[in-house]
Amino acid sequence: MTNSRLLGGWSGRTAWEGRFNAPLRAFLRTETGGARLVLVAAVVALAWTNLHVRSYESLWSTSLSVQLGDWSVSHDLRTWVNSGLMTFFFLVAGLELRREFDIGELRERRRLALPMLAGFGGMLLPIGIYLAINAGHPTAAGWGAVMATDTALALGALAIFGPRFSDRLRGFLLTVSVVDDVLAIVVLAIAYPKHPSPMALLVAVGIFAVVLLVRGCGVRFGPIYALLGLAAWVAVSKSGVDPVAVGLLMGLLTYAYAPGRGDLQRATDQFRLFREQPTPQLARMAHAGLTSAVSPNERLQALYHPWASYVVVPLFALANAGIVIDGELLARAVTSPVTLGVVVAYVVGKPAGILTTSWLVARLSGNRFRPPVGWLAVAGVGTVSGIGFTVALLIATHALSGPALDEAKLGILVATLGASLVTWLVFRSAGRMSPARRTRALLGVTEGIVDLMLPVDEQRDHMRGPVEAPVTVVEYGDFECPYCGHAEPVVRELLADFANIRYVWRHLPLTDVHPHAQLAAEAAEAAGAQGAFWEMHDLLLTHQHALDPADVLGYAVQLGLDPDQFREHMVKRMAVDRVAEDVDSADLSGVTGTPTFFINGRRHHGAYDMAALSAAVKGAFASAKLRPEYHPRPSGRREGGPAS
Repeated sequence: MTNSRLLGGWSGRTAWEGRFNAPLRAFLRTETGGARLVLVAAVVALAWTNLHVRSYESLWSTSLSVQLGDWSVSHDLRTWVNSGLMTFFFLVAGLELRREFDIGELRERRRLALPMLAGFGGMLLPIGIYLAINAGHPTAAGWGAVMATDTALALGALAIFGPRFSDRLRGFLLTVSVVDDVLAIVVLAIAYPKHPSPMALLVAVGIFAVVLLVRGCGVRFGPIYALLGLAAWVAVSKSGVDPVAVGLLMGLLTYAYAPGRGDLQRATDQFRLFREQPTPQLARMAHAGLTSAVSPNERLQALYHPWASYVVVPLFALANAGIVIDGELLARAVTSPVTLGVVVAYVVGKPAGILTTSWLVARLSGNRFRPPVGWLAVAGVGTVSGIGFTVALLIATHALSGPALDEAKLGILVATLGASLVTWLVFRSAGRMSPARRTRALLGVTEGIVDLMLPVDEQRDHMRGPVEAPVTVVEYGDFECPYCGHAEPVVRELLADFANIRYVWRHLPLTDVHPHAQLAAEAAEAAGAQGAFWEMHDLLLTHQHALDPADVLGYAVQLGLDPDQFREHMVKRMAVDRVAEDVDSADLSGVTGTPTFFINGRRHHGAYDMAALSAAVKGAFASAKLRPEYHPRPSGRREGGPAS
């Protein structure tokens, strides 16, 4: 979510980083990091309860009221956490689902069908199992507690047990888990209301109608939406429905988009005005211009996601995971239909429901709808989805009470451990397969989304490496861009390491921030007309601060080119159309910053140091069911040298 250097790797951009300012990797990194705190909080809650249950319950039952005149809202601390702070957690879930729907994996609508149906199947079978085990008991009302997946813990477990090279696997899990979280909140709102008030619910519906009206009018003033969201939360709370649904709906209504070149140009112009005359008025204009270039969805994710993952969910675990585990509870749990129902539903029902539904959808559609990963990976997503900790506890606290609630909490904890163990066994089995079978089992045969709109043309594009290489790295670059200069030795090392990849350079001169970029691009093409494109390319990136006309003419002489022919090519601007074609292709692919890399047509996000690009290339080989070939390395080291 940031344009700084991450973990020592270059991740800066001269302009917008790309389609995702909050890419899936940043989302996953925050989720998996927060999962550790959730586990710590759960352990602390269990220890606290079993050492001094009175102080634990005394704290969370403390009443807290907010009063304004004759109007007031009063809850205990646990309810404020469960229904108040958890609203932000579901806001983030709604934002991420909307982002995936607008500009992520789900922008191809056919990709939504299978994970959505798999999410349904992964809920219906566990519910059926729970109801079967609890048939004839009043605890059957707790069926909603076995529906949802804890996204944070599931992603954390997958990061530990699953393969490290497949973002598609994590994206599939994210889609399935968010879909069932959405439906779990719907069930929580409909099936478990407390003291329902139709009038308050009608008021809430009216407030959401105002939100839609304001949104339709193009209003982007955040405080208005914050006030409307707060009003909706209060109204829903008074209606008897759990108000966490407000966060989910507000997130789903917040659109995501990639800024166009015009947005960036306006932001640049406003910043330049401030640079020339640094007044408070121009500072506000510059700030507003920069802010408006980023979609509201991504601004809110950057603001709330760390708080939700690192504060809200761990605090929820601390407030709800505490149960006294003694001989009496364990004795009851062995025969308790609640505990058995929860454990079997999550550990057996979740994976069986997801895997069976996915297989049926693929089979009945004639493989038109297929999982984005292999079937072993689908099974792994199913088993890890059996970690229902957060949302399961949330619904259990609404559906059950007394001893039954303690038995449900124990079942949720056991199911979390059991699902993690089964997930480890599933992915451990992949390690016993041959490399070819393991790749197919984990990655499947579904083609990934192609982000590069203009395919590589061997007759037109400038290429390094074998023409028939199975993996192609395309870079949109700017010769005056300092980050492109930082990336250039990394690309050289990449080509020096891998024998069967090819590299393509395409021009994207950012003339609004780099005044010599267009001239340098045309100079490279003028040298290319004499068969020296790559030699000029290397010189221009090496001397990024010397790109005046006299400088580039000197480079042509240094390379032994015909100076008159080079000068004529530059004066007549014979390369301007060629450079413009690259710029147009960048626009089609949504590229607005440099450097931007595509690997086998798929945009590379995040850092572009050697480790990141090398991992992405290996992932592309794995997707193509091939193995990379390496150049010999002296003394066991991979040396970066000139590319041919």
